Amino acid sequence: MSMDSIGTRVFSGGVWEEKYGYARAVIAGDRVIVSGCTSTVEGEVRHVGDPYHQALTAMEIALEAVVKGGLSREDVVMVRYYVVDQRHFDQVGKAIAEVFGKVRPACTGVRVAGLVDPRMLVEIEIEAQRA
Repeated sequence: MSMDSIGTRVFSGGVWEEKYGYARAVIAGDRVIVSGCTSTVEGEVRHVGDPYHQALTAMEIALEAVVKGGLSREDVVMVRYYVVDQRHFDQVGKAIAEVFGKVRPACTGVRVAGLVDPRMLVEIEIEAQRA
């Protein structure tokens, strides 16, 4: 997946961005605010039934947008994640810990009734800020 940056907006070409009229990320001064990311790649949900790998894929997509916006993994200050099943918190949390290691951003996890596609088990938002 390639990301294009137009001014203060980053686009991945994902189907939902065009359909629902939003950018993958917005560059706001020293911040990069990334929209919710799932494990959807080229229009297909990857890792169906596997919240851990869905989380890793979603974070990969989100971090690509952070980099395109001029920041890095080390600049991430906030992670928000949404799961559809209570038992997925630990698996998604494990993925977040692996991806961010010593960065230790603030983090919020929320259980929701569902996401746009029932095969999606997790959605992740990331915010980064230049120190």
